[in-house]
Amino acid sequence: MDLKQIPPLHTLRVQRIRATINRAHIFVHSLILLALLYYRASWLFFFLTSHSHSWTLTLTWFLLLTSELSLSFIWLLGSAYRWRPVSRAAFPERLSDDHQLPVIDVFICTADPEKEPPLHVVNTVLSAMALDYPAEKLWVYLSDDGGAAITLYAMREAFSFAKVWLPFCRKYGVRTTCPNAYFSEEDGQIRSAEFLNEREKMKSMYEAFKEQVEKAEEMGLIGDNLNKKAKQDAASLIEVIGQKGLEDHDKMPHLVYVRREKRPTHPHNFKAGALNVLLRVSGLLSNGSYILVLDCDMYSNDPTSAKAAMCFHLDPTLSPTLAFVQFSQIFHNISPNDIYGCQLRDVFKIWWYGCDGLNGPILSGSGFYMKREALYGIAPGMDLPKDLIQSRQWFGSSNELLKTLRPDYKCNAENGVQSNGLLQEAHFLASCNYETGTKWGKQVGFFYDSVVEDIMTGIRLHCRGWNSVYYNPPRPQFLGSAPINLNDVLVQYKRWSSGLLEIAFSRYSPLPYGIMSGHSILHTMCLSYSASMPFYCVFGLCYATVPQLCLLNGISLYPKVSDPWFAIFLAVFISGSCQHLFEVLHTGGSFRMWWNEQRIWMVKSISANFFGCLDIATRMIGVKRVDFGLTNKVIEKDQVDRYSNEEFDFQGASLILVPVVTSSMLNMVALNGGVWRVIAEGNYSELMVQLSLTLFIIICSYPIIEGIVIRKDAARVPPLITFLSIICTMVLLSLGFIVLAM
Repeated sequence: MDLKQIPPLHTLRVQRIRATINRAHIFVHSLILLALLYYRASWLFFFLTSHSHSWTLTLTWFLLLTSELSLSFIWLLGSAYRWRPVSRAAFPERLSDDHQLPVIDVFICTADPEKEPPLHVVNTVLSAMALDYPAEKLWVYLSDDGGAAITLYAMREAFSFAKVWLPFCRKYGVRTTCPNAYFSEEDGQIRSAEFLNEREKMKSMYEAFKEQVEKAEEMGLIGDNLNKKAKQDAASLIEVIGQKGLEDHDKMPHLVYVRREKRPTHPHNFKAGALNVLLRVSGLLSNGSYILVLDCDMYSNDPTSAKAAMCFHLDPTLSPTLAFVQFSQIFHNISPNDIYGCQLRDVFKIWWYGCDGLNGPILSGSGFYMKREALYGIAPGMDLPKDLIQSRQWFGSSNELLKTLRPDYKCNAENGVQSNGLLQEAHFLASCNYETGTKWGKQVGFFYDSVVEDIMTGIRLHCRGWNSVYYNPPRPQFLGSAPINLNDVLVQYKRWSSGLLEIAFSRYSPLPYGIMSGHSILHTMCLSYSASMPFYCVFGLCYATVPQLCLLNGISLYPKVSDPWFAIFLAVFISGSCQHLFEVLHTGGSFRMWWNEQRIWMVKSISANFFGCLDIATRMIGVKRVDFGLTNKVIEKDQVDRYSNEEFDFQGASLILVPVVTSSMLNMVALNGGVWRVIAEGNYSELMVQLSLTLFIIICSYPIIEGIVIRKDAARVPPLITFLSIICTMVLLSLGFIVLAM
C-alpha cells in the first residue's frame, strides 16, 4: 500500500481562540502573582530587619511566602498545558487494505479476582476480541497475577461465547462490543424483526455464560489442577485458548492466558512487571508491531479504535518518532456532577490537548496503542544492539526472543501456537529469574522506578526523543468504571501521589532530566507539573492551619480591606476561580461540577497527597516500600444509591481521612474564635481575609462536617476517625497558642 498516494489519514487543528485566551490569562495572572509575592517578600524583609517583631511572626510570614512562591511556580509549570491546545481527526475508512495492516497485541492485566471480578475481566477481553481488525492479526493476552482458577475458567468460557458473539457483532454492526454493557441498554437503532430475534437469543446465551462463570465454584466446574487464588509462590502458566479445531471461515483472534512465575524472594514489580512479561511472551508468539494496553475494567466501546490508531502510526510523516497514540479515558458510572472528581476532566479535556500541541500527552495507563520498538530502549532511528553479548545484557538469555528483534524476522503465528518448544520458551520468559542482570524495567520495557509505571515510562520515552498523539473522537473509544466510595478514591489518589513523588525524587525527575535531555522547555514543564502535584499537600496544609491559628491569636497575615494591596489577593482568587469555571463550562460541565472539583481538590490535597508524601518519606528512611493498592471494582447497591444522590460515602473509611477531618474541625474552631475576637475587638478589617479563607474551607468541608455531626447511617465518618481528629485538633490548637504567644 503506497501511503503517499492516499488521502490524509488524519488532520490536526490548532485551537487558536482557546490558545489566545489562555495566553492572555497566563500573562495577566503572572503579573498579579508577581505583585503578591512582592508584597509578601517586602514585608518579610521588613520583619527581618526590624527588631520590634517576634520571631514567630517572622516565621509565619516566611511559611506563607514559601507556600505562595511554591504554588506560583507549580502554577507556572501547569500553564504550559494551555499554551497550544490542538485537536485531531482520524479517517480509518481511508486505510485501503486490511492485508497490509500490522499485527496488534492487546494486553489486559488483572491481579485479584475478589476486587476485579472475572466476569468484568472477560467482558473487557470479549470487547477487545471484537475490535474491527483482521482476526488473524489480533492477539489478546490476559495477565493474571491473581492466578485464580476461576479466571482461567472464565477465559475458556469467554472464548466459547466469542464464537457466537463476534459474528453477531460483525453481522449487525454492533459498536458496543462489551456484552454486559450492550445488554444493559436498549439498542437505539431501528432494527428488523430478524435482528430483534437474534438479539434475544444472544442475550439468553450471554445470561447462561454469565451464570456459568458466576456459579462455577459452587457447580464444581473448576478443576483441581489450579489453586483457587494465587500465592506468592506459584509457577508460570501460559495457555493459548481454543484455537484447535477452528476452520478457516471461523477465524478468531488468538486468546492467550498468562500467569507469570512469582516467588516470595523476587520482587514482581506490580503492573509494570506483568506488562513486561506480556511484552516478552507476545514477542515470541505473535510479535505484534503495536500494543494496545487496557485496564481489566476498561472495555472497548468502539471497535474502530485500532484502525483509528493506525491512521497515526502508519503515517510516514509521524511514524518514525511516534511512540504511542493515547485515547481519552471515559468512565460510564460518573455521577452527573462528579462529586469525587473521578472523570479526570482537567487531564483528558484540557491538559492532553495542550500536550498534544507540543510533543504529545503523557502515557495514561490504559487505552493507548504503543509501538513495540519504542519499548526496546532506543531513541527514534537508532538500531538495537547487534552484538550478542550486549543483546543478552539488555533483553536476557532467550535466543528465541533475540531472534524476534531482528529487522528481517517474520513471525509465523500459527506455528507458534502449535509449537510446544515455543510455549516452553514462553514459560522461561515468564519466570521470575529471567530479568536478573538485564535492562528490563530499567531501560527496556515498562519502567520499575515508580508504581505509576505509565507516567514514568511516558516521561522517559519523551525525553529519549519519542512523540505521542492524543485522539479523543466524539464517541468514547474505551469506557471504564471509577470508584464511587470516598475511601477508594483517596486510596487510589494516594497511590498515584506516591508514584509521582517516586518520579520527582528519582534521577528521572522531569525538570532536570528533561532539560539535560534537550527536551523542549514547554513540554518539560508539562511533565514536571505532573510530578509536582503531590506537593500541593504541603502548601494546602499550611493554608489550612497557619492563618487559622493566627486568627485565633488575633494576628493579621493579610492587608486590611481598605489597603490597596487587598485588591491583589482578591484578584488572584478571582482570576484562578474564573479560569477554572471557564474551563469546566467550556468542556460541558456545570457550575455545580466546578464547585465539586474545588471541594474534592482540597480534600485530596490534604489527605491523599499527604499520605503519599508520608509513604515516600518512610521509604526514604527505609521503613517501608510503596504499595500498589488495587481499587475495588466490586460495587454494592447502597454505595450506588448514595453516589447517585451525590452524597459523600465514608463507609470503610481509613486513617487517610484524619488530616481532612482535623482540618475541618480546626477551621470550625478558628471561625468561631475569630468571629468572637472581631466582635470583641472590632478589628474586622484586619482579619477579613483570614475569616473569609476559614469560611471558604469550612464550606468546602461541609460533606465532612455532615458526616461527623448530622448523618447517622452506616456511611458516616467512623467514630475512631472522629476521635483521632479531635485529638489532632487539640494538639494543633495547643501548639498554636504556645508558639504564637512567644
